Order: sequence, then structure tokens, then C-alpha cells
Amino acid sequence: MTGSPHATPAATPSTALLTDHYELTMLEAALRSGAAHRRSVFEVFARRLPDGRRYGVVAGTGRLLDAIEAFRFDDAVLGRLSDASVVDDATLDWLQGYRFAGSVWGYAEGDCFFPGSPLLVVEGTFAEAVLLETLVLSILNHDCAVASAASRMISAACERPCIEMGSRRTHEEAAVAAARAAYVAGFAMTSNLEAGRRYGVPTTGTSAHAFTLLHDDERQAFEAQVASLGPGTTLLVDTYDVPTAVRAAVEVAGPGLGAVRLDSGDLLVQTREVRQQLDELGATGTRILVTSDLEEHAIAALAAAPVDGYGVGTSLVTGSGAPTAGLVYKLVSRAADDGTMVPVAKASKDKLSVGGRKWALRRRDAKGVAEAEVIGIARCPTDDGNDRPLLVDLVKDGEVVGGEPLDAARDRHAATLAELPPSALQLSRGEPAIPTVYEREDR
Repeated sequence: MTGSPHATPAATPSTALLTDHYELTMLEAALRSGAAHRRSVFEVFARRLPDGRRYGVVAGTGRLLDAIEAFRFDDAVLGRLSDASVVDDATLDWLQGYRFAGSVWGYAEGDCFFPGSPLLVVEGTFAEAVLLETLVLSILNHDCAVASAASRMISAACERPCIEMGSRRTHEEAAVAAARAAYVAGFAMTSNLEAGRRYGVPTTGTSAHAFTLLHDDERQAFEAQVASLGPGTTLLVDTYDVPTAVRAAVEVAGPGLGAVRLDSGDLLVQTREVRQQLDELGATGTRILVTSDLEEHAIAALAAAPVDGYGVGTSLVTGSGAPTAGLVYKLVSRAADDGTMVPVAKASKDKLSVGGRKWALRRRDAKGVAEAEVIGIARCPTDDGNDRPLLVDLVKDGEVVGGEPLDAARDRHAATLAELPPSALQLSRGEPAIPTVYEREDR
């Protein structure tokens, strides 16, 4: 299995059209020139992190592996390409037998990355590797952006649980992917049922203001919810007057009421008032959950408040100001006429890239704290004895070998974050937590 123990890749429709037109026109031209079969190495990396971020988080790897397996040009796909005259007949014939037969290495899902980190290395012929560009970037740019934002929110929450609840603020499929990415970064649950079915992410939810407004009064709504879900449920108490609602909630559910939720107002002031009221009513174990357009800075501002959990929506699924991770997919090495691999790189202004196949390790000090992202060009960088290699096998000769349970990525992220220096957790603007250092072949 790849990204999900619940997914069924054999039933997955083709992903071959989740790409850009020009990927196929490049293929057609390369087939005509004879260059399509040159051995090539593409790499995915970010030239920089979003402004002020200290690290990025790798997410979407499992989804990508599933998508690569489903990247096939079946009759329906070929028919569409033919009808739209996207490519010529010779290219259609070549695509009919397409199956990625190359190899892919990458940072394991849940790991952190920095500017220049080779998140993904794709090696194969130019023809088979170039076709994956758009698919790779659309998955990784979205999921890494969400996971990077989610990780900051988890750090700001200081071990209080966070719930992903942004499905209504993004595309329906993006909502599922966002729930998965947030879970990798440490979110405890999601409101999205499809994420629960497809990826096994725990789901949760109780009621919205509409449920309260449906009933003749707030008490009647609470009685209906408790009768259905039990006294351990979460009651939404800010539809009308909060103190009145809290009193009614405890009277209906008893002191064993599971939680109350606040979705508006000055949360710092309200949570303190509600906590005092709950304690006075004997509901000392009732938790307080807060929602209301939260992001990492708002969560951090509530650190001293008696909050027991956070529900995060819009900011999370849009990357909290950075809706894309800024990843690019670039050709860095290709075969010369004699078969030797030569480095290639884009040299245009402001979009420079570093040529040559890369390897990477995370340099750590004697205490195991990360000091630098060391990237070797055309060779593995030197390990000083306490470093951690970063690239793992994902696809080998066309076969997926890097599949793993989602919880493995979640555990890896927690371990990786603990490896970074304390400055990585600061929410203030700053440079990446560790520098990126290149080691060249002639060193």
C-alpha cells in the first residue's frame, strides 16, 4: 500500500490528465528530435521558504505515490487527447504503453525541508519523467503548504489538540488532502468524513448554530443534542447569550458535560469567564473548545487562556498566508551523446537553480540538534558521524517501494521537529532554522 491503508489504487481513475498541455507537446517534440530517451534527472525543491518561515514540512508523498501508480493513458484518456488534437498519432501510440519505469527518491513524508532541499529526485528517460511534473507539483505544493501551516499551529497550541475543520473553505478534493496533510503535522482530528474513509484520519463533530436556531429555544436544542449524543457531547454556547447558554448546558447535561464551544467574540476574555462559570456550576471537567478564524498567531495569543482545544479552518486549508510551498520541478542532469551524465541548470535572473544530481543529509551536533542542511552535488555529502541521510527510496524501476502507514509520517514529523533548534518554533519572522550548505564533487 502507498499513502493510505484504506485506499484502493486499482479502482483509482487515471491521473494522466491532471497535467498541463505543454507537458505533452514537449514530449511530442522530444520524440521527434530523438532526445526523449535521454537519461534525465529532475528534482523538486524550493528556492526559498515563504516569507518569515523557519522550515517547511513534507506532505503528500503517499498521495503522490498513489497518483503515479494511476498515471496511465487508457482508451478514454487517449480518445480525449486525440479528439482535442493535443498531440500527433505517433505520440498517442507512445503514450498507450506509458508506465513510469524510472526511480524516485525523496524526503520521507513528515520530514522538514529548507531552501534547496531536494524533496524529490526523479530519474528516468526525459519522456517518462517530464510527464510527472505537473502531477508532482500540484500534490506537493498544496500538501506541503497545509502541513507547514499546521505544524506552526501545533507548536503554538503547546500540546493542546487541534481539529481541522476547513472543508467549507476550499475545493472538495483539496479539503480531503488538507485534512490528511494537517494530520501528518500533528492535528488530532478532522471534520471531513471522506478523509476518515480514505486515509483513516479520526473524525469528529457535533452541531452548528443552525441546529440551535432550528429549535424554539436554546435549552430545547441542548436537550435534543444530549439525548442523541450523550452528556459527553460538545455544546455550542455562543448563539445568543454565553453565560445563559453555559448555565443551560450544565443544567441539561449535568456536571459531566463533555465540552462547550465558543465561536465568536473576545476569546481570551470569554474563555476565562466561561471557565469560572463552569467551575462554579461544578462542571470542573468540562472542556472549552474555541474556533472562529484561528491561525497560529491567534492560537499563540490564547496560550494563557483556559482553552482545551482549537478548531481551525480557513487559515489552515489556505496555508496560513502561504497557499503554495513554492516548489519547482527542474531538470538538473541529463545524458550527453556518449551516455555520461552532465549537469544542467536554469540561469535566468531571480530563478537560478543548481545543476547536478543531489544527495542530502541533516548535519547534527553531539546532542543530536540539527545544524545544517548539507546537499552534495554529484555525490553523497560527507557524514561527520552524527548526521542523518534524508533521501529514501520511493519508486524503484517503476515499482512503488516507499509506501507506509500515515501514522508513520505523523510520528516522523514529531521526531524531526524535536531535532531542530529551538528557534525553529518561533512564530516571528526570521531566517530558516538551519542554513543550507552545498558540497560539490571536487571538494
